[in-house]
Amino acid sequence: MSDDIRPIVIKRVRKVTGGHHGGAWKIAYADFVTAMMAFFLLMWLLGSTASGDLKGIADYFQNPLKIASQGGSGTGDSSSVLKGGGKDLTRSAGQVKGGDIDAKSKTVNLKETNAEQARKEFEEREKVVLGELKQSIERLIESNPALKQFKNQLLIDITSEGLRIQIVDEQNRPMFDTSSAELKAYTRVILREIGKALNAVPNKLSLSGHTDAAQFGGGDKGFSNWELSANRANASRRELILGGMDEHKVLRVVGLASTVLFDKNDPLSSINRRISIVVLNRRAEESLLQEDGKADAVEVGGQGLDVKSISPQTSSSSKD
Repeated sequence: MSDDIRPIVIKRVRKVTGGHHGGAWKIAYADFVTAMMAFFLLMWLLGSTASGDLKGIADYFQNPLKIASQGGSGTGDSSSVLKGGGKDLTRSAGQVKGGDIDAKSKTVNLKETNAEQARKEFEEREKVVLGELKQSIERLIESNPALKQFKNQLLIDITSEGLRIQIVDEQNRPMFDTSSAELKAYTRVILREIGKALNAVPNKLSLSGHTDAAQFGGGDKGFSNWELSANRANASRRELILGGMDEHKVLRVVGLASTVLFDKNDPLSSINRRISIVVLNRRAEESLLQEDGKADAVEVGGQGLDVKSISPQTSSSSKD
């Protein structure tokens, strides 16, 4: 073998890899993301919270025990075991303390109470005015010879609707011609004198005509007590206006026939034939002006109002 042949040397390089580093970097990254989210939420809250709520939050961190126990702006519902949020879930800015909602409710209740109190005071003043009008008409009747002789036919009282003046028939002294809406001469005098007195108050009026229960020959199918009572009420309205009463004061003119008898024990009594003039109080007026309002006015009786009453007079039945 020749000495020139060199041996072949094979070098094998051994690669040594590093050990496993674990998941520590993932935890660090999660903490970073969490911190960024917390920072974002903090900036969002600071931008969307009112200045008053921010002050409340600052006060809480300065003295948490005092704010949590006594309550304050931005402390949430301090009366609840679980703090924060309050009861008003519709609020979009800041926390709401239960006391804030209570304050709103108290404000609404206070307004309603004030409105009701003002209404009561107005009704008391109105009651006094109607009482004075009643006394004024009574004095007018006493001082006027033309009216004094009809004193027993003029009934004045206070009702739930206001001041009511009723002019009733007497057996020998009717207000209208028989079965007619034609007024007697003395009835015209009565209505015109009353019309002047009614201008003393701004209240609206309601006029209603009433008859006894005696029927026409044709019954209710033809001309009946309904038409007669309505015609008489309207004739009375015209005389009140001729006496000087403002025509715009009349709010309602109705004929009630014999549906509302004065003497229910004697439907044919002459006292059932009457004209009723009501000086309406505000509550009754509002009820009439409403399409489906019901006459639910408060009782107006009170001190200084001498409510008259008369005993029903019976008489032989005669047609209106």
